[in-house]
Amino acid sequence: MAGNKNLTANFVKNAKIPGRYYDSNNTGLHLYVRDSGSKSWVQRVNLRGKSIDIGLGNTSKVTLLEARTKSLENAKFISEGVDPRRLKPKANVTPSFKTISDEFLIKKKSELSNSKHFAQWGTTLSSYAHPSLGNMPVNEITVDDIFNTLDKIWLTKNETAQRTRGRIEKILSYAITKRFRDAPNPAIWKGNLEHLLPKPSSVQNPVHMPAVPCVDMPRWWDALKRRDGTGAKALMLLTMLAARSGEVRGMLHSELEFFTEEEATEKGYMGLWTIPGTRMKAKREHITPIIKPIFDLLHQLPRQGDLVFSGVKGGMLSDGTLSSLMKRIHASDTTGFIDSRSKRPAVPHGIRSTFRDWAAETSQEIEPVELQLAHRIGTSTTKAYNRSERLETRAKVLTEWYNFLNGN
Repeated sequence: MAGNKNLTANFVKNAKIPGRYYDSNNTGLHLYVRDSGSKSWVQRVNLRGKSIDIGLGNTSKVTLLEARTKSLENAKFISEGVDPRRLKPKANVTPSFKTISDEFLIKKKSELSNSKHFAQWGTTLSSYAHPSLGNMPVNEITVDDIFNTLDKIWLTKNETAQRTRGRIEKILSYAITKRFRDAPNPAIWKGNLEHLLPKPSSVQNPVHMPAVPCVDMPRWWDALKRRDGTGAKALMLLTMLAARSGEVRGMLHSELEFFTEEEATEKGYMGLWTIPGTRMKAKREHITPIIKPIFDLLHQLPRQGDLVFSGVKGGMLSDGTLSSLMKRIHASDTTGFIDSRSKRPAVPHGIRSTFRDWAAETSQEIEPVELQLAHRIGTSTTKAYNRSERLETRAKVLTEWYNFLNGN
């Protein structure tokens, strides 16, 4: 069996059917799967009118990226009439940090939740890590090199600097696993960089999302209720649950569970919405109670596929849809809805801050409020209790919040 395709690391790992699978880089590189199940890299080329195969190593020792790099080198020699097999092997050279990071990203791509997150990895590394570390052999990078890389942005862009450090640490861990360098990892924080750089908590300036002031919230809610359309309904649900935009816009009917009348009476709420960890900021499943007003809103929506809030073209609503709606509500009001701290017009994510401010002003119990916001609280011993036993309390908080929105 043979074929031409853009080979991926995942395909190479799982290929089992014997045959030759040619890569799309047009160098003759292909994955050769033998009847025995062993897999190796082979490059089939034409040299002086004769077809020859050049072995590039077993897939357990040579990565797809390494095989492609070698096949390109061989193709250059062949174009010059030189047989690569007769060349003296070069001394083993330790790859650079950039080479290793590129290889790591190929493997990491399948783990990242979406293309945006994958792009953020590349942007962070190219902007903050590669300028100073990119050309360095990966085994020569020291704690001082990491410090000098991060020190430039640690005070001014601390959140970005922390992400950069974490990503450098993962790449160097990969290099250690591949035996390109020895442990310890110079990018680890605890017991290492924590002694050289200020604690993040002492230098961070958290970004405050502009929020509707509590005193203006019933007036804003009344303006929202007068709006029509899917975007308005999504923003209403976001507000009633103090949820994040992506959680609401990605809501699926299959994530919803509604109770019988008897069950709802016993529990104190109408059902549950289970959001998978893949769509949560903390990457862990989140369960939220569905109170009667939310139940009623959901049953007003026409069902078109599994998405609860479908966009004009049938896909998920864009984040801009909700943001634009809030801007229009702000512009249509005589005084608008201005955040008291930043003096900027409120945005959808700021509603979570409004909910928290309201909870503080009305002396709500902090634990169910934090759980509703999907914040991590408590010890590992209390987490199961929090998830299973605080839903009724959270439903009561949401009901009081809804009454507040309606001026009651």
